[in-house]
Amino acid sequence: MNKLYVLSLSLLCFGAVTAGARTLSLDSCRAMALRSNKQMSVARVKKEMATNTRKAARTKYLPHVDVAGGYMYSSREISLLNDEQKYAFANMGTIGMQKLQGMGDGLTSAMTQSMGQKLAGLVQQGLLTPDEAQKFGAMAQTMTASMKEAAGGLMPDLAQTVNQAGEKIVDAFRTNTHHMFTASAMVAQPVFMGGAITAANNMADIAERLADTRIDAKRNDVLYDIDNAYWTVVSLRHKQKLAEAYLELVRKLDHDIDKMIENGVATRADGLKVDVAVNEADMTKAKVDNGLSLARMYLCQLCGLDLDTDITLEDEGDKEINAELLVESNRSTSEIAEQLQQHRPELQMLQDAVELSKEQTRLARAGYMPQVALMGGVVFTNPSVYNGFERKFKGVFNVGVMVRVPVLDWGETMYKIRTSKCATTMAQLAYDEAQEMMQLQVNQCNFRVREANKNLATAKKNISSAEENLRCANLGFKEGVMQTSDVMAAQTAWLQAQTQKIDAEIDVKMSETALKKALGEM
Repeated sequence: MNKLYVLSLSLLCFGAVTAGARTLSLDSCRAMALRSNKQMSVARVKKEMATNTRKAARTKYLPHVDVAGGYMYSSREISLLNDEQKYAFANMGTIGMQKLQGMGDGLTSAMTQSMGQKLAGLVQQGLLTPDEAQKFGAMAQTMTASMKEAAGGLMPDLAQTVNQAGEKIVDAFRTNTHHMFTASAMVAQPVFMGGAITAANNMADIAERLADTRIDAKRNDVLYDIDNAYWTVVSLRHKQKLAEAYLELVRKLDHDIDKMIENGVATRADGLKVDVAVNEADMTKAKVDNGLSLARMYLCQLCGLDLDTDITLEDEGDKEINAELLVESNRSTSEIAEQLQQHRPELQMLQDAVELSKEQTRLARAGYMPQVALMGGVVFTNPSVYNGFERKFKGVFNVGVMVRVPVLDWGETMYKIRTSKCATTMAQLAYDEAQEMMQLQVNQCNFRVREANKNLATAKKNISSAEENLRCANLGFKEGVMQTSDVMAAQTAWLQAQTQKIDAEIDVKMSETALKKALGEM
């Protein structure tokens, strides 16, 4: 409803400006003020911020996916074998052949010695002659030498083959981790957070409602200021007309006195009195002119116009302000309280502050509750470790449940809950006090309306008396039965009555605005 109202007023204002006129109505001034007020713009931006915060809070219910990747260069690679193990594997053929060769030389010596002992035994037994035993010994040595020579030719090739196999084993144990790549994707879904997410969302809703209410409160303030500025300009414009009319009266009297002095029917003292009145009227008019200029500048500032913009208000051109007597509000205390709760944005903001502090208590209480979340993800690495250290991207997925149970926090959560409850109590007390003060404000505005009605009625009665008194004084002065001081006194009384009437009419307008603002009906 407020947006439609502002839009309609903006269209009215736009129509007035495009027509090339600078005559502004109260509604057009309101529309321009609402559109150009900086604080209103700030309030709208805060509302947008609160809306985005509320949308962000809603996302806490949904699963969150995080994707990460990385690369790292290392000057040294991870080694699963130490240097001694690497050397042993790379040279195990050579080492093995050396051990076998040592074992072969010992075996050959043992075999030759054993053969000699057996042949000697056969000779002693008479089974062989010494010559035959010598021949058999020479044959055995020849065979052993042949076997050793044949083995010596095969050992280098065998050692090289085993060494190559050992080098392959060393290469198989290389991790090749100079260049490492990682990529992962993780999913987290909250299941139960102890009511913290719900409380946070409720707080975001209240904050958005608060921002919206601040716009209404600022709108009421802007309309109240623009109404007061508008009627102040109208009041000063009518007082300017009144000052001009009064100046014409005293100048006419000064002209008549000058003629009377020339004809000898008035004294120089009478002329000096009238001259003083003329000077005072000039000073009064100058003050009203300056006040009117400043009031127009302030109104232009509120409307977002240049301070030197030449504007004319619709109501300042009328002869009368046309202020009607207001009807006083005769509502009961309970009706006023209900009206305030429904329409005063300040009271609604305080109520929202109470609700916000209660949600903060719920949020603090969530610290006592366990928290449960589902976790899942997939991780890729290069080199991979799932089939040796391969230079390939290979991954593994994992799922699980995370449970967090608070056990001991030394009373931190309890103290936070107590603090939040104290804040709720303070907010409730502020709400109750504000409600009482607003009810008092409504009553004060009612008294002001009653007083403004009474002053306006009295001022209208005084106008007729002052005009009749001035008419009689002018007539008596022409007939010579009244003094100059009597005419001046009648003019002064007329000026005061007209001024009081203008003030009373403007007071009626402003008291009406104040009552509407107090009731939240701007």
